[in-house]
Amino acid sequence: MEYTIIFTLFSIFTCFYIFIIKTGNQKPDNTVRLPPGPYPLPIIGNIFKLGNKPHHSLHTLSVTYGPLMSLKLGNTTTIVVSSPEIAKEFFLKHDISFSSRSIPHAADTHDRNKISMVWLPVGDQWRRLRRICKENLFSVRQLDASQHLRQEKVQDLLDYVQECLDNGKAVNVGQSATTTILNILSNFIFSIDIAEYDSESSQDFKELVWGLMEVGGTPNLADFFHILRPFDPQGLQKRAIHYTEKLMAIYEQHVGQRLQERAELCSSDSTSSSKDLTDVLLDISENEKSSINLDDIRNLLFDLFLAGTDTTSSTLEWAMAELIHNPEKMLKARCELKEVMGKKDGSTCTYIEESDISRLPYLQAIVKETLRLHPPVPFLVPHKAINDVEVQGYVVPKDAQILCNLWAMGQDQNVWRDPQRFEPERFLDIGIDYKGQDFELIPFGAGRRMCPGLPLADRMLHLLLGSLIYKFNWKIEGGIRPQDMDMSDKFGFTLHKSLPLMAIPVKV
Repeated sequence: MEYTIIFTLFSIFTCFYIFIIKTGNQKPDNTVRLPPGPYPLPIIGNIFKLGNKPHHSLHTLSVTYGPLMSLKLGNTTTIVVSSPEIAKEFFLKHDISFSSRSIPHAADTHDRNKISMVWLPVGDQWRRLRRICKENLFSVRQLDASQHLRQEKVQDLLDYVQECLDNGKAVNVGQSATTTILNILSNFIFSIDIAEYDSESSQDFKELVWGLMEVGGTPNLADFFHILRPFDPQGLQKRAIHYTEKLMAIYEQHVGQRLQERAELCSSDSTSSSKDLTDVLLDISENEKSSINLDDIRNLLFDLFLAGTDTTSSTLEWAMAELIHNPEKMLKARCELKEVMGKKDGSTCTYIEESDISRLPYLQAIVKETLRLHPPVPFLVPHKAINDVEVQGYVVPKDAQILCNLWAMGQDQNVWRDPQRFEPERFLDIGIDYKGQDFELIPFGAGRRMCPGLPLADRMLHLLLGSLIYKFNWKIEGGIRPQDMDMSDKFGFTLHKSLPLMAIPVKV
């Protein structure tokens, strides 16, 4: 929503809010030595400094005020981190103090803030859910066992692209990637495809996921002024409830069907030959000593689909866009793939396997460079300070919201030479990776709150990207020259291209 509209909505409540402030008993901000930042206006603070691309605006402000900066967004103190050194101090040295979450009003639906692994504070239940994910979904053993499934879904994508090539049709790269990733997840979780390419019947699920991500990325008055939360002035929580209920109904349907199937198997003394994640989670919940129930399972599935779909598909779309925009990089990547694939079993192999990724350093460098330039979640999921913490001689106050501006860190000229240029070669010369140890590149976060799905996303990104550029050449719809492509972004919870990438596949 444009900030002019936000201002109009805000004015309705200004008088009431002034009354509350004047009659309240709040400590003035000058009692705490906050990090430097722009001077806040009365009541509204620095809201209008954000603009419609906050990751760009806050980067510009950090040039003036430094990589550790404070802003006042309504009645919320926000600390912005914009350098690897400061990020390391926050998420390594003071990790536990900043391990809580700043929960947006739109996410405070159906008590998900009390159940979801994303929003739960670090504690016993959070650890149990993380352990379940690590052992049953993201462990090397589980990922190796399920790689045939991912290979099948990638082949479905390649078959669809081939069909588009035969018909001279453009591929919506982001949308097609979303379909593929949804089916990878749904087959691992439910043993079924949940989406189809170019099918109106499968659009509902994708639109629900995208709708929630859009709501999550829209500036919300109720987050800036907590007194407005009961009013939901922009209707964002109402929309979030709508999307959440529809998605939960889908999971409820699949889990309910599985419970019925298990009951029938039990009554007939039969056993299932294979188990997907739903069976594994139900087995855990049925244990007498288990502390997870059906609500926990539904919310965990909700988190897996939501977190794993849009972030991975947007990164793939950006990678493809950058390669088409820089044809010499595309050619170099394809040459590497042909060389490596040609050495397999003494003959050219027709498809890429996950075991090939380790022998494709330039493909790995492309993924890293894409994540540097276009981090899927530009501010990570916001953290919150559990207590007052001294950092760099300043105080980060208790309950302050922590934004780590990954986009700004990727543009830091002190770290990256010619940072606006797409240059995968830079990662061939340095040992920086995105596994949470090198704070120059932390698109999946770091510390306790690091994304648990990194091992799966890592495999999917390389497999999908490598397959698309190995099997096909690409050009832009409408005869647009690569150098004339629109490479601008639009801000949201995830960072998307302003214009979807519509690319025409060409026979290699």
